[in-house]
Amino acid sequence: MVEFIVPPILIYLATFFKIEKVKIIMPFLAILMFIPVAHTFFKGDISYFDSLFLLDDLGRYVLIASIIVSLSITLALISLDKHVKLSQKAYKNFYRFFAIFWVGLTISILSNSMGVYWIGLETATLSTVYMIKTNSGSFAHKEAWNYMIVGTIAISLILFGIILIYASAKPLLDEDAMKFSLLLANAKEIKNGYLFELGFAFVAVGMFVKMGFFPMNLWLANIERASFYPVAALFSGVLESAIIIGFFRFALIAKEIDYPHLIGFGFVYTILTLFIVSFLIYRVKDFMRLFSLSGVEHMAIMALFWISGAHFAALLHFGAHAFIKPALFISTGVLESGGKYHIAGSLRGYKGLAGKSFVFIVSSLILAIVSLPPSPMFFSELYGFGGMIDLAKRSNHLLLMLTGIAFILLFLSIIFYKFIEVYQSSKYDGVKKEKKVYVSELISLALLAVASLGLLLPPVFRFLNAIG
Repeated sequence: MVEFIVPPILIYLATFFKIEKVKIIMPFLAILMFIPVAHTFFKGDISYFDSLFLLDDLGRYVLIASIIVSLSITLALISLDKHVKLSQKAYKNFYRFFAIFWVGLTISILSNSMGVYWIGLETATLSTVYMIKTNSGSFAHKEAWNYMIVGTIAISLILFGIILIYASAKPLLDEDAMKFSLLLANAKEIKNGYLFELGFAFVAVGMFVKMGFFPMNLWLANIERASFYPVAALFSGVLESAIIIGFFRFALIAKEIDYPHLIGFGFVYTILTLFIVSFLIYRVKDFMRLFSLSGVEHMAIMALFWISGAHFAALLHFGAHAFIKPALFISTGVLESGGKYHIAGSLRGYKGLAGKSFVFIVSSLILAIVSLPPSPMFFSELYGFGGMIDLAKRSNHLLLMLTGIAFILLFLSIIFYKFIEVYQSSKYDGVKKEKKVYVSELISLALLAVASLGLLLPPVFRFLNAIG
């Protein structure tokens, strides 16, 4: 377990050197995060500290995706000050709190205890407050406080739900009622199922609030708009990973307690969220809010696929979102460098091989996020909707499920239309101005684009199928 904490400690120590050196060595320190995961990749499930932590294939998958995103962010940070005003102190503060963030993230992903998971998630949440404040503007400081307030509400709901779940299983498991693995193994024997379901509802609502679900759909978009582009990428590709893996683990237990109740609760909440988010996306006028609200849409789809039993589809969709969305946030730093909120003509004026490569990658990512083939999201949605129909057949609610799928497709078509409109406006409208792309940004985007395509490799499919 200690080996997972060493790289962030090195990142923190590196911030005491000159910033120009720090920016160069950060990607190499991020690569070190791969070593402990690679070392244990073929060793099956590994427990640490009396099963308080458990490294299973789900945890490995989320960790690998998060590390790739973190590596790409450190590359993009090298040239961030070419696009925005950023002091050396702000750079160092970002990296310091990024190190603390990674410790919290690792704890939450590897945790086999609900309590330890909450501690890790809270650590990661608090550290992101300070990363938002690296942008010295008053808007960023205001939104950092908003994030603190909403995050506190969400994390309090999760904590209260954990207490109720613990109380429901304590007569059966005693002090081990905190452990995910034992809760899952003994779920059918829990007598106080109603208490568990109430606790799960609080936990799920807390997680949904943190991901920007109904009824708090705009707070996350405002925060990511106020942040620097790499911070928004960190939110969408890494922090939300820690939240969704927790939802996956809690939902697996809730499925054993009362599956119909889980389906009813999950479907109503996610479809309502998709309904609101689709129309919010239709009205947005800048890249950051567009990509942020799109992230809420994709997290809702993942939750929907997971509770429908389409675990492979949910995991494939998770990986695609974890790579594509941070790449789009990073690209926004280049797209908006000629003027904030200017969508029209933002993909015009790039010259040379680097400029043309940037336009090709970003254009492909914008089309991939709306699930056009060969995007991994195209395949994940095919498998996901197929899993929902299979569930309907088993539960004798085929008509109800088909109605739900029809509504979901309607909302997704609204989002699809908006993204195509944005792509066309970026490519063909507006004034053509010369713009510059830096090598570090191009490498960062290429890394994430290749990683997203790598999800379609047969060994990855087999790995994800084994997890599901």
